[in-house]
Amino acid sequence: MGAGGRNRMPAPHSKHEADGSALQRVPYEKPPFTLSQIKKAIPPHCFQRSLFQSFSYLVYDLSLAFLFYYIAISYFHLLPNPLSYIAWPVYWIFQGCICTGVWVIAHECGHHAFSDYQRLDDTVGLILHSALLVPYFSWKYSHHRHHSNTGSLERDEVFVPKPKSQVPWYSKYLNNPPGRFVSLAVTLILGWPLYLAFNVSGRPYNRFACHFDPYGPIYSDRERLQIFISDASLFAATFVLYRIAVAEGLAWLICIYGVPLLIVNGFLVMITYLQHTHPALPHYDSSEWDWLRGALATVDRDYGILNKVFHNITDTHVAHHLFSTMPHYHAMEATEAIKPVLGNYYQFDGTPFYKAMCREAKECLYVEPDENSPNKGVFWYRNMF
Repeated sequence: MGAGGRNRMPAPHSKHEADGSALQRVPYEKPPFTLSQIKKAIPPHCFQRSLFQSFSYLVYDLSLAFLFYYIAISYFHLLPNPLSYIAWPVYWIFQGCICTGVWVIAHECGHHAFSDYQRLDDTVGLILHSALLVPYFSWKYSHHRHHSNTGSLERDEVFVPKPKSQVPWYSKYLNNPPGRFVSLAVTLILGWPLYLAFNVSGRPYNRFACHFDPYGPIYSDRERLQIFISDASLFAATFVLYRIAVAEGLAWLICIYGVPLLIVNGFLVMITYLQHTHPALPHYDSSEWDWLRGALATVDRDYGILNKVFHNITDTHVAHHLFSTMPHYHAMEATEAIKPVLGNYYQFDGTPFYKAMCREAKECLYVEPDENSPNKGVFWYRNMF
């Protein structure tokens, strides 16, 4: 069996899997099961969307976000200076985490996992994502293409690894602790807007690609009207923020909204990066890629208590890629149900996310096939130039 198909014990169900086991490569051969067989292992109710239940999570998140906002504007100015310097960072972290949960619910709307009504899902998603300065329809369509082409070196949409020959010349000078720190900081702070505006870390197109351009190469003719709607909604949200800044001051807006939004964007980039970047995961060129193997080339991670805050998008991502219309509140049950079917094809890494981020930045620099492997269309991450 090739290097990617080495035998190992079945994937453990514990969330405390040792790093040594988590770093063993997952199999890359065509799996001995089908998508239909995986689906049959999941209780049928897991595919049922409840409008009441979905809204209950949204109302809960928005209530907490309003509570944090109310406490900040009502009481922080009464605190003496030393305490206020502590209170604001606490507010930023709490609000950023809760709003990341809101972001995830909007993401579910884009997958039609919020309710049985597509127009309702799009309306809720458009409002929520626009409030977080995300072009809802624009990202919805590019994200769908990511789900359709996961693990493909030619057609995947985001965090597409490069072969060694395409790695920028300066990368080797950043392959040290200070360089990795700067790279991670830039990625977490600016990665999301750079991806939306300039397709940074996205797949290459034959011309400039931008999520705000209805006539860009990312979108088809039938999608362009909705891209205009996304842009108009973002313009409306920006105008509201401008009016708030005029009324309350720019510093007030940055403290209440701006910094939490940066945290939301940082978590979004980190979650996406860690779901698809791992030394044990293969990537495929067109000679080897197929949808099921690509969908399985993802990893579930453990974010501790944030798993619940983020509606389990972090530790049920494998199931999400297999069945993206499944609502998040059934994903944990579905994940447990599919583990026996997936066996070694299921990948979980319980490394704390902050350690995993540093490790993957060091270990996952570019991809190449194994030198002596007959499967030249299967690529693995390398860590040395």
